[in-house]
Amino acid sequence: MSSTTDAPTAEARAVPRPVLAARTGVAVVFALNGLAVGSWFSRVPAVREALDLTAGRLGLLLLAMSVGALLAMPTAGLVTQRLGPARTVAVSTLLVAAGMTVAGLSAGLTGSPAAVAVGLFAFGYGSGTCDVAMNIEGAAVEKRLGRTILPRFHAAWSLGSVAGAGIGAGAARLGVPIAVHLSALAVVVLAGTLLGARSFLPAVAEADGPAEPASRRRALLAAWREPRTLLIGLLVLVMAFTEGSANDWLAVAFVDGYGVSEAVGATVFGVFVVGMTLGRTAGTVAIDRWGRVPVLFGTIGLAAVGATCAVLAGSGPVAIVGVALWGLGASLGFPVGMSAAADDEDRAPARVSVVAVIGYTAFLGGPPLLGLLGDHVGTLRALLVVPVLLLPTLA
Repeated sequence: MSSTTDAPTAEARAVPRPVLAARTGVAVVFALNGLAVGSWFSRVPAVREALDLTAGRLGLLLLAMSVGALLAMPTAGLVTQRLGPARTVAVSTLLVAAGMTVAGLSAGLTGSPAAVAVGLFAFGYGSGTCDVAMNIEGAAVEKRLGRTILPRFHAAWSLGSVAGAGIGAGAARLGVPIAVHLSALAVVVLAGTLLGARSFLPAVAEADGPAEPASRRRALLAAWREPRTLLIGLLVLVMAFTEGSANDWLAVAFVDGYGVSEAVGATVFGVFVVGMTLGRTAGTVAIDRWGRVPVLFGTIGLAAVGATCAVLAGSGPVAIVGVALWGLGASLGFPVGMSAAADDEDRAPARVSVVAVIGYTAFLGGPPLLGLLGDHVGTLRALLVVPVLLLPTLA
């Protein structure tokens, strides 16, 4: 690579070294956030067993994480605009690591659902704030690169989640205690995220002078009145439910519905995340070639078919193929929605916050809805809600 000079080449101007470094840093942060989430969800069956919870009570417990994330969303954009993405990611990941540790220790040692809920609330609050900040930073890097790349950052998240699910499956097979597993992962996630965030771009607000708090609040309120932003939010809501229902319930549903072991259930969740990763990696090329809307229609249809197959297949191998299609189809809705919300970089913090709040409502309502439904029809059959919600978006 040529050295930086006062008169850089056109290629160097297009992709300066700080932008390349930021691209790597953002990918690392996404991956480690996925590692944390994947590790947690892969051990949900073990947590249910340790706490002796019904499907309905497990859904209420998982709600604590969603509530934390949803409460973080309205102010996450303002915090990011004030502190900058790098500092926001660092502080919020500290909260993620603390919440992971508390949830793991409480489930594995004390057996207290209330203490686990406190840990999950902190986990969710930190993860929700980090989600907004890293998407804002990812959209800024995408702008400077001049091509679609945000889905690839989400692919990095999925890769991290695959690694987390794989580690969780291995830990389950080896009988590693939940407390040891999650506490150790928390340290890795925090240390790696702090290193990755050091490569972020300088905050835009610092270059132009910090905006007044009242101005930030007005921008946030204005974003709530924009029809385009609200429609993007509704799309993200449906796709977040499509993704989140698998995160929360797929491992448990296969354990209950197909009679597989906890380790196999964690592996099935890993298959879903592999599908997500492939979709997000290949999706950038498809979007640049055919555009956002046609690609989204295709992936939504794929998710509906895959989720239906996963539930109604009747045999484990065929159902796993459905899980892979489900993951592939669910891959692009969230990152493409975030990218669309951040098209105008100056208004990105407010718009991304609004879209995130609407989208994360699915994570708030999804776990208890599917849990309560699972108590009546079984956790596997309850997942048929996913294709039912997806079909209207194709109309």
